[in-house]
Amino acid sequence: MACAADSVLPRVVIRHHDLFVQIVPEQHLLIAKDRLTIEVLPQKSPIRFSLAPTLQVDRIVLVQESAGVESPHDVPFELERGSMPESAQQVTISSKVVAAGLVMLDVHYHGAINDPPRDPRHLRFVTPSETAGHIGPEGVYISSESSWYPDVPESLSTYGLLVAVPTGWTVVTQGRVSESRACPADLCRDKNMMMTEWVVMQPSEALTLVANTFVSTFRDWTAKTGQKIRLSTYLFPDDAQLAEEYLDATARYLDAYIPLLGPYPFEKFAVVENFFASGLGMPSFTLLGSGIIKRHYVQPYALGHEIVHSWIGNDVFNRAERGNWVEGLTTYLANYYWHELVGDRTQAQDQRRLMVQGYNLHVPPERDYPVAQFTQKLDEHDNAIGYHKAAMLFHLLRQELGEEIFWRAVKALVAEYHGRHAEWRDLERVFAGESRQDLRWFFAQWLERDGAPALSLLEAVARPVSGAPTETFQLETTIVQSNKPFRFPLQLRVQMEGDRTQMLMVPLRSQRETISVTLPARPIAIDLDPEFMAFRRIDRQSLSPVLNHYVTDRRRSVLTAFTDEPGHPSPFRDTIARIESQEQRKPVSERTAITPLDKDGLLPQEGSVLVLGDQESRLEIRSIMAKHCGERAVLNDSGVTVMGTSSEGPGLALLVSCHRVDRPGSVVTVLYAASQQAVAKVARLLFFYGWNSFVLFKDGAVVSRGEWPLAHERMEVRLNASSPIR
Repeated sequence: MACAADSVLPRVVIRHHDLFVQIVPEQHLLIAKDRLTIEVLPQKSPIRFSLAPTLQVDRIVLVQESAGVESPHDVPFELERGSMPESAQQVTISSKVVAAGLVMLDVHYHGAINDPPRDPRHLRFVTPSETAGHIGPEGVYISSESSWYPDVPESLSTYGLLVAVPTGWTVVTQGRVSESRACPADLCRDKNMMMTEWVVMQPSEALTLVANTFVSTFRDWTAKTGQKIRLSTYLFPDDAQLAEEYLDATARYLDAYIPLLGPYPFEKFAVVENFFASGLGMPSFTLLGSGIIKRHYVQPYALGHEIVHSWIGNDVFNRAERGNWVEGLTTYLANYYWHELVGDRTQAQDQRRLMVQGYNLHVPPERDYPVAQFTQKLDEHDNAIGYHKAAMLFHLLRQELGEEIFWRAVKALVAEYHGRHAEWRDLERVFAGESRQDLRWFFAQWLERDGAPALSLLEAVARPVSGAPTETFQLETTIVQSNKPFRFPLQLRVQMEGDRTQMLMVPLRSQRETISVTLPARPIAIDLDPEFMAFRRIDRQSLSPVLNHYVTDRRRSVLTAFTDEPGHPSPFRDTIARIESQEQRKPVSERTAITPLDKDGLLPQEGSVLVLGDQESRLEIRSIMAKHCGERAVLNDSGVTVMGTSSEGPGLALLVSCHRVDRPGSVVTVLYAASQQAVAKVARLLFFYGWNSFVLFKDGAVVSRGEWPLAHERMEVRLNASSPIR
């Protein structure tokens, strides 16, 4: 397996942090002392730890104990700045100063952490803001990426944390909290500060701290298994009424996943509201942006995903730089498998479709890479590989092993690596051990190879079977893989006379597989993988057209077909400004072309097109839709008709995508609004609806949405009655 070699045991690890921290939001200021308990192995190596470049080390004190009495004395240290301004500085203490064994050091430091959250660099609406950490009057967020406390790679530490914040603020981190109390004058620089103590007894690879003016709600809850867990929310005052909804959803997910994954690994789970856009899972809490909280973010892909991270990622750790398996398994368990758990087969199939469709749109073959190389998500391209393809890897593994063995192996993985790091090769070992199978071929194929199978059906022929007691037919067809063959089970659906169907599961092993099957009625057609049980390459033209077809096309144009009112620019201007701002770093030749719609409704010769229009250009837009959407979506004098259902009124807006009939693989997407008011909210959230073929809005609210029926790879069956099977 193409994984890194065993890690060398670090010569210095931090076993415990005992932190006293004062936070002054108005000044972006952090003042801290961290007593480190460090284990130094006897190789005469210096102690080196990282700290944010904006933090100043005031002094470092070596604390030695003799007969219970501490004997502190200052030690010299050296600072080494990183090559980039944002890189953490390295603090080094010579090996001559410290002996091997357990060493206690007091590190005194202070400074500003002030990296205001920025909008993401791509169009996806629900992408977290980007920040390395921020302390300010709007809120506090400092994580391991902030390097706000001394850290050594590979350390799994426990923590004691005493945090002082202004009166009225509340601190949240992982672990168990005690009551807040006034901070003594000899400890805090400001008499109006409150102090809260947190204890983290379970070793963790990082500590994240947030603070704000929260309303706290608690529920002492018992799972169906009998485990007692404290559930809590920390919400802004405007959203405090949502606490019960989030507590109920938390309990629902915990009751579902504890039987699958084993006991919940922490004492509490908290939902914490954030002052910037985020969806982050930390040990024992999740940090969700305020906009997300207000939208009742309790879905399985949302809150459920962060709760599953409690086991996968925050209890069983991942060395992401060696291959990030955590996001794939979490996505499979939460975003996908939840729908199977609750018996929603339609939604489960739709999730499989979205994972396959996302890969095919966002990962062209020339930009593909193996799942084993995924480390973190920087854009939708990484998401399609590291989240979606990796999730489908587990779905295929489950089909290969069967239900009992697969779920037993998942539970064994969590139990064996509780509080430890696991890598892809460890997963392979656990699944192979539980199944008593050699799974090297499986992980080599789906993990270490890039790509996916591209499939087609050759001619399908049916012959009547003579002499059978009832009407019987023999169907024969050949399945071809157009690239290096993959080994996996392929689902086929045979349509027969009399509206009868039969599902077949064909084990593919080679470039060409010919199958022959006896059927109880004449076969009419064969659908290839109709329920998206496989992971494969599909031509863009065969996928349901959606806005993300436009987003992922190499050539894109925006055609403006709207009118600005005097003194009131159209809300469509916001959409254009957003597209332009996202493309500032691109060469001019690669940027989206933005031009007025031709009066004859002519489209650019190449690529996908986004038409932004209102009633002033209704006739031109109607002509475009008639050519590319046909009867699926029709713009008329009184409103729109979508899939045979008509809607009208001044609050009407329609987002619709259709395959461009003259340019296979490209789409025409139209955002039409009957009035400025109708499009004001829609334009701001346009790219949130990237996976829908159509979305109908009224006064900014979604009335209906969906996808055009997929153009399945369907093969008509030819009847050969002149050559019956005898």
